[in-house]
Amino acid sequence: MKLHKILRLSLNMLLHSKLRSWLTVLGIFIGVAAVVIIISLGQGLQNSVNSQIQGLGQDVITISSGSSRAFGGGGEGGSAITNIQPLSDKDIQALRLVPGVKFINGIISGRSTVRYQSDMATMSIQGEDPALFKEFVTTDIASGRALAQGDTRSVVIGNGVAEKTFKNKLSVGYLITINNKPFRVIGILVPSTGFGGSDNGIYMSTKDARDVLNNTDTLKANEYSSLSVKVTDANYVETTSLSIEKALQNSHHVTADKEDFSITSAQALQQRFSSITSGITLFLGVIAAVSLLVGGIGVANTMFTSVLEKTRDIGVMKAIGARNFDILLIFLFNSGMLGLVGGALGILFAVAVSIILPSLGLSLGNGSTLEIPISTGLSVFAVAFSIGIGMFFGAIPAYRASKLRPVEALRYE
Repeated sequence: MKLHKILRLSLNMLLHSKLRSWLTVLGIFIGVAAVVIIISLGQGLQNSVNSQIQGLGQDVITISSGSSRAFGGGGEGGSAITNIQPLSDKDIQALRLVPGVKFINGIISGRSTVRYQSDMATMSIQGEDPALFKEFVTTDIASGRALAQGDTRSVVIGNGVAEKTFKNKLSVGYLITINNKPFRVIGILVPSTGFGGSDNGIYMSTKDARDVLNNTDTLKANEYSSLSVKVTDANYVETTSLSIEKALQNSHHVTADKEDFSITSAQALQQRFSSITSGITLFLGVIAAVSLLVGGIGVANTMFTSVLEKTRDIGVMKAIGARNFDILLIFLFNSGMLGLVGGALGILFAVAVSIILPSLGLSLGNGSTLEIPISTGLSVFAVAFSIGIGMFFGAIPAYRASKLRPVEALRYE
């Protein structure tokens, strides 16, 4: 029997099948749609996290006081910061000798009371070297200008501070009071939704930060809350991080198990989050794939019943010359078509969901829009897998149909 006739017979069996077959298709449809949506949602989440972490600067390494495993440092503590030792000018001098280090920025950070007209709020303050502001603050300036060498009593503020914190919006040139000291707004940043976003921060020189922050009682004149290091080549961030760790161990006279500092980078965070999201996506995908197996069992049940219903037809086809292999292919292709139809419908449903959900304005809680990017490769694989599931579970019924003897099949009622 020619292949096109076998395919036509298989298609006719599907088109004229009873409700049972279409319920089987529904089972595969649900399984494929669930797997594709979950995997694509995980990929969308990972893309969102990666794009936000990249906003931190791929070539920037952050060094914080205190050891903490949570931030990738070499300490023995858990997520809590332990063994705190302030970073100082001595550490900056040690880091200048590390190969691959381009710029080093000493940062003073804390919170202070900010007043504008009759409104008051406690806000995050960050002091850094004005000459290096453009090198380390990756958020663009929406209006005004960035901090520059020689700026005093001047601040650059996040977009959230300008637009939402106070009743009246702040603009460039306005005066605000920080810890009872006047500062002029010289720049406003564009909105930021990434990790470490600058929307609610106020930036000033380290000298001014020491003057207004309450933590100046614990930090001496040559000490910093953290250090930011910009490397010459983002491809060697990991190697440079190891060199920095060794230099700080020598500077602090500590061993790896007693480190009093933590080192992290955007790349390290990206790898960690990618590992977490991939694990969660895989776990949920496996759970969703169980429904595909259930759909496969439904295919087997449908095909066994179909063989019984068409036993006489099988006998007729064999009587007029159909071979065992022809009968096997007819039922095998029929089960594969069940998988094909279910898989194709599942893909179409997943694509519809990927279009509808973002249009509803749903977000991930950090301001970024929920996206479900369905790749062509995933779609093709899902359809091919559903066809394979159908043919796998339909193989035994197809084999049994091919082995029926013509005389017995014709006598079957």
